[in-house]
Amino acid sequence: MRSLASLGTAACLALLALAALAPPARALTPAQATAIASGDNDSRIAALNAAVASGDARAAVLAQALLDGAVKVRGDDVYLVGADGRVVDAASGAAVTVPDDADDATSNNRMRGALEAALAGARLVSSDVAVRRAAIAELAKSPLDESQLALVEKALAAETDGALRSGLERMRATILVTSSDRTKRLAAVAELARSSRSAVAGLLQERLGDGGESDAEVRAALQQALGAVRGRLAWGERLAVFFTGISLGSVLLLVALGLAITYGLMGVINMAHGELMMIGAYTTYVVQNVFRSVWPGAFDAYVIAAIPAAFLVSAAVGALLERGVIRFLYGRPLETLLATWGISLVLQQAVRSIFGAQNVAVENPSWLSGGVEVMSNVVLPFNRIAIIAFAAIVLAAVAVLIARTRFGLFVRGVTQNRRMASCVGVDTRKVDLLAFSFGAGIAGLGGVALSQIGNVGPDLGQGYIVDSFLVVVVGGVGQLAGTVAAGLGLGVLNKLLEGVAGAVLAKIAVLVLIVVFIQKKPSGLFALKGRSAEA
Repeated sequence: MRSLASLGTAACLALLALAALAPPARALTPAQATAIASGDNDSRIAALNAAVASGDARAAVLAQALLDGAVKVRGDDVYLVGADGRVVDAASGAAVTVPDDADDATSNNRMRGALEAALAGARLVSSDVAVRRAAIAELAKSPLDESQLALVEKALAAETDGALRSGLERMRATILVTSSDRTKRLAAVAELARSSRSAVAGLLQERLGDGGESDAEVRAALQQALGAVRGRLAWGERLAVFFTGISLGSVLLLVALGLAITYGLMGVINMAHGELMMIGAYTTYVVQNVFRSVWPGAFDAYVIAAIPAAFLVSAAVGALLERGVIRFLYGRPLETLLATWGISLVLQQAVRSIFGAQNVAVENPSWLSGGVEVMSNVVLPFNRIAIIAFAAIVLAAVAVLIARTRFGLFVRGVTQNRRMASCVGVDTRKVDLLAFSFGAGIAGLGGVALSQIGNVGPDLGQGYIVDSFLVVVVGGVGQLAGTVAAGLGLGVLNKLLEGVAGAVLAKIAVLVLIVVFIQKKPSGLFALKGRSAEA
């Protein structure tokens, strides 16, 4: 830490030397340097903010040196000590010798916070918009007072970016809301009422507390402003719940999409469908490790490669499952259910034997890390946005395949009337194999999506298999439109109820609602049309 501090001080001394060659319009005086480096905290902070607001580079250099512990004081003289032992006068920048009786300038936590805020304030007038944005974010985390008002107003007068101007205006209002001038407080409250930040709500609540605002009119304005800010925050929370529900619904859609095809086509209750999704997630994990060891420079592209790999591996396992077990059990739903449940246990144990019983971590690529802030209390993660987009792409591809291709024609024909399709020459067994493999591959794609929002483990599929069956039944067997509506609807409904009743009661409530719905509409949201449906 000391070496970093020395580097910072050395850089500051270099800046100070440049400042000495080109003095600013208002130079730091020895009296100002002394007032910043010594005395009581209130006086030092006021002097610091005034000097930084004047635009003098030496004030920022002195502030950095105080943070680095590289300042000595003797009477009215302030010295900056570099890592190489070179000493300059804080006000003039001239090289000097430190007297033996000079004392170290000290700063407590409060003073250090003020120094950091002052340095951030000095960056408010930077020519780089990113530097200004970071400075505003840093200042917003610090307690502000009227001594920093001049600095904020100077930055506001020069700022051209609309978003940064809004941030500076909120900052100015935050300072003025504690002003001794009643008119300024009212204007500040009116400005803060337009905010949608939780920190502003906290500030308004604090001003309404004991020892805060005493003026009746200002208190009424504070109450109104607090209600407005909380109203916007409430809408932000609703937006966050809705987005989380849509992302959950997208995962359910990916898991249920393949199940809608296999269950709708063959009437097979495949309890191993969740394990096919788990296989897709572990395939993603393997592809990640291959990229990390073989092509580390292309690591961010591993997700793209994992998509076809997961589809093919899961589809291959699905083909083996259909050829080895399920084709002998068509028309026997109870035996199929028990057999596929046993297969799910076998697949789980196989994964435990290969990868271990503990969860494995799948790392997000850099382009899926972070999120976009739409409100102060709402951040939409990039990985969940990508899952929603991915689900939409997979859905569109499946819809085109089913509606526009020869394979889709055969699937629809066998779904509606297997005997008639067989009579006109359709190889129904081959269609069964291809459709089951295709549904298993889509489950693998669901595993790719799930790997980006949580750890991957042998029990991954168990948490989604029941919900995916519910999506298929509610939407209507074999109906893609119903699967979409039911998946997204159940995802949003689940998250809305979780906020009211908790996760466990929300699951129970959703199940009860589905049971009631099926009693009223047994065929689901979209009933299957065709001769078999009418029989």
